[in-house]
Amino acid sequence: MTREAMHRIDDQVLGSLGRPSRGYLAVLAICAVLVVAGAVAFGIQYALGMGVTGLSIPVGWAVYITNYVWWIGVAMSGTFISAMLFLFKVNWRSNISRVAETMTIFAIASAGLFPLIHLGRVWVFYWILPYPNTAGLWPNFKSPLVWDVFAIVVYLVLSLLIFYLGLLPDLATARDRTQPSWRRTMYAYLALGWTGKYDQWRHWTRGYLLIAAMAMPLAMSVHSIVSWDFAMGLLPGWHETIFAPYFVAGAVLSGFALIILLLVPLRKALHLENIFTVYHFEQLAKLMILMALILGYCYGVMSFMSWYSGDRFSRQFEFHRDFHSRYSPLFWAMILANFLLPLTFFSKRLRTNLAYVYVIALVVEVGLWIERFVIIVPSLAYGFLPSSWGVYAPRLPEIALTGLSFGLFLGLFLVFVALFPSVAMYELKEQAIARTEGS
Repeated sequence: MTREAMHRIDDQVLGSLGRPSRGYLAVLAICAVLVVAGAVAFGIQYALGMGVTGLSIPVGWAVYITNYVWWIGVAMSGTFISAMLFLFKVNWRSNISRVAETMTIFAIASAGLFPLIHLGRVWVFYWILPYPNTAGLWPNFKSPLVWDVFAIVVYLVLSLLIFYLGLLPDLATARDRTQPSWRRTMYAYLALGWTGKYDQWRHWTRGYLLIAAMAMPLAMSVHSIVSWDFAMGLLPGWHETIFAPYFVAGAVLSGFALIILLLVPLRKALHLENIFTVYHFEQLAKLMILMALILGYCYGVMSFMSWYSGDRFSRQFEFHRDFHSRYSPLFWAMILANFLLPLTFFSKRLRTNLAYVYVIALVVEVGLWIERFVIIVPSLAYGFLPSSWGVYAPRLPEIALTGLSFGLFLGLFLVFVALFPSVAMYELKEQAIARTEGS
């Protein structure tokens, strides 16, 4: 591969930076409106208390925790997918790895909001931090909130490491290919003196391999911990031993779907059609089939075990959730979106149609959010005693704060792709060199 061909890759990726279009600014403005509206809603909740939400007895967990579990699943999946494809040496991984790792960082930022919002008395959030202090406020290590703190902090540190290491060579390229300006100063500062010498690459390769090997089991353990928030409870619908792999499978499916939702408009806006090709979306669709089959198996096992166990409370809960409650349409929508529709990707004609793949990915993301809602709310609404059954409906502050999380995530992602390479250029060049040598 000639130096000119390598420069063409750099020019194509770097040429898309720093040129915001009207459409880009319009979407960014919408994100800002969502964030401001959510901030106002949080201010109202802070001033008036949790009574402005739809939370009640017995439904004390609802949309806020649904958002938390959904966002932490998206966060878990990004680094997991990037590390998994790297360790298995999948050749098309380089085209999607940067987007996968980036969405992890911003999804963790969105997820971390909701345990604090859900506290109500957010000003005492430090009570759940796992450290002793002079006031004698030892946290309750049996509390799922403390488990979540461990999960979020550890996973955030590892995700930042793998994200920044992967970005480092491209920062140096951007530094060297950018005219003197504040952007070049920023790239130079962040590149940490990277010159691409042999010793630097040797240490970089070993470090990246080590962190990727740690990322896969850690990512699975993080979402398993989130599943234990529920599985350790005794409520029908929560007390399930299959929850850990069930949550992980749903998180990975949401990750593949979100990568598609981000890449399709990104390739169009930045004119990167020859980098994000139909082939890459076809491979993501195939992996969505696998995860949908795993989810379908989990749905079947949980329903079967509720019947097979002979536990009348579990049977009662399954009947109400599936057939005889206001939440039963959500349950069947979840089955359709997360299991049945992704199986249409068995058709090559459908999985190579980008418009169809994009719509199904969007439906899957909605279905996975509904799945989290169906896990949380019906179990609380239909407990052991019919006399304590209740209903739940979200109110405007909860909807606005949900919009805040989406606005924050998408806004941060848009800022990132305007300032930094959205593709791992060094990996693209490595692949091009390998193809040239192979031919």
